Amino acid sequence: MFKILHTNGKARRGEFRTVHGVVQTPVFQNVGTIAAIKGGVSSLDLKELGCQVELCNTYHLHLRPGDKIVKQLGGLHRFMNWDRPILTDSGGFQVFSLAKLRRITEEGVSFASHIDGHRVFMGPEESMQIQSNLGSTIAMAFDECIEYPSTYEYVKNSTERTYRWLVRCKEEMKRLNTLPDTINREQLLFGINQGGVYDDLRIEHMKKISELDLPGYAIGGLAVGESTETMYHILDIVLPHAPYDKPRYLMGVGTPSNIIEGVARGIDFFDCVMPTRNARHAFIFTRHGTLNLMNAKHELDTRPIDDECGCPACRNFSRAYIRHLFKAKEMLALRLCVMHNLYFYNELMAMIRKAIEEDRFEEFRAEYSPVLDRRIV
Repeated sequence: MFKILHTNGKARRGEFRTVHGVVQTPVFQNVGTIAAIKGGVSSLDLKELGCQVELCNTYHLHLRPGDKIVKQLGGLHRFMNWDRPILTDSGGFQVFSLAKLRRITEEGVSFASHIDGHRVFMGPEESMQIQSNLGSTIAMAFDECIEYPSTYEYVKNSTERTYRWLVRCKEEMKRLNTLPDTINREQLLFGINQGGVYDDLRIEHMKKISELDLPGYAIGGLAVGESTETMYHILDIVLPHAPYDKPRYLMGVGTPSNIIEGVARGIDFFDCVMPTRNARHAFIFTRHGTLNLMNAKHELDTRPIDDECGCPACRNFSRAYIRHLFKAKEMLALRLCVMHNLYFYNELMAMIRKAIEEDRFEEFRAEYSPVLDRRIV
C-alpha cells in the first residue's frame, strides 16, 4: 500500500494506495471535523484547493447526525460527496479535550456530551464500530491523548492501556471487515504511539505497536502544551523505531515550519485545524510569513493576499475588499480566507514533495522553515 519513491536525507517522497485513491506524500489532511470544513467550504471546493485527504471526527459524527444514520445514507463519502480518501480520528483526542467531562476505565471512556450532557461510552470496539459505519478509508485506533504535563507513572499506565486498546481495535476491525453489510471492507487501521515526553516510554510503546504490523503509525499526544523543541526531540528518538515501510502520521501538527521540520525527520502525514481556525480570524499564511488582514494598513491595499498564490481568493479579490468583509461581519470573508489558507497548505506540501524529488529539500528547508511562521509587520 505504501511505496517510498525517493528520499532526501530523512525526508520521504511516497505514495499510499487506498481503496479511495492514491495519496501523494508528504500530505496535509484538511480537517472537516463534522464532515465539513468550517468557513463555508464544500467538498467540491476542496478539490480545487488541492486537498487529497479529508479528516473527520468519530466522536462528533457519532453525536450528530449519528454514525448509524450516515451508514444508512451510504457512508461518509456519499454523505459529503467526496470520492477521495477520508481519515477518521478515533475519538481519542476527546479523552484529552473533554477531560472535565470524562471517566476512563479499562473498558473505555465515558463522556458527557458537549451538546446536551447525555452520557456517551466509547471503547476500542465502539470506536471501530462507529468508524466502520462511517466507512472511512483510514480508521485511527482508540487511545488516550495524555495531558501535558503528566507524571511518569500516569503516562506509563495510560500508554500500556492504549496498547491493550490497540490490540482490541485490531481484532474488532478484522471482524467488522468480514461482515457483508460493512460499507468499506478494506478499511485500514493506523496505530498511535503515546508516551508523553518520556523517551523510554515512547520508544518502548513504538516497538510494541510496530509488532502488530498495521498499515500505518501515528505519533500522538504532541502539540498539547510542550515546547516545539521537545516535540522535535520526541520525533528524533521515536521515528528510528517506527516501521520504515509504513506511513508515519504526526497528529494535530501544525504550523508550516512544524510541517517542514516534521518532514525533515521522516513524517509523511499531517493534520491541523490551524489554517482554517486562523483564517476565520483574518490570520493568513503566505510564502513571506503570516499577516493579519484586520490591520488598518490593508484598508486601501489593492493587492491580492499573496501575489504568488493561485487560490480563488487571490485570483479574484483584494486585501482591501476582504478586510471590508471582515469589518462588515460578512460570511464571505471567512470562506475566502479559509480557501486561501487551505490552498497554501496543500501547495506547501506539493512544493515539499518536489523539493524531495529534486534532492534539494535541505535548501528548501533552510529558505522557508525560518520564514513561514514569522509575522509580517
